Amino acid sequence: MLHHVELWVPDLERAAGAWGWLLTRLGYTTYQSWAEGRSWRCGATYIVVEQSPALRGGAEHDRMRPGLNHLAFHVPGGRGELDGLVAEAPAHGWVVLFPDRHPYAGGPEHCAAYLEDVDGFEVELVVGDGRVPGPETDSGAAGSEPVAGSGP
Repeated sequence: MLHHVELWVPDLERAAGAWGWLLTRLGYTTYQSWAEGRSWRCGATYIVVEQSPALRGGAEHDRMRPGLNHLAFHVPGGRGELDGLVAEAPAHGWVVLFPDRHPYAGGPEHCAAYLEDVDGFEVELVVGDGRVPGPETDSGAAGSEPVAGSGP
């Protein structure tokens, strides 16, 4: 089980606004706050954004370079909640990636949204287990298991 993720950001207030909105909407609660950072918790896992004094200048975060590409989160409220998040995201500092293919940019059987903040951090918001209900799953409820060999 994941304990925590810590993202070093160049502008704490900007990151705290964007990430705080998103994580709160996904069911996280405010956990910690200090001069250089903020965190939000869901169960035993927490997410930190920090403008560390040890942060080195130079290259900005680039998800296309070696390192972290994105974080993926479950959207507990289904497709309706996903659509609401996508509609609200731009007002909170997020850009919708692949809007022409939303919500199936990950493929025809993967219901998700992809967002990027101004600092280049990407999140994937996945409905249920990500699979679209179909004949290869039961009612399509989260946690349903696909038939062996039917995956993308």
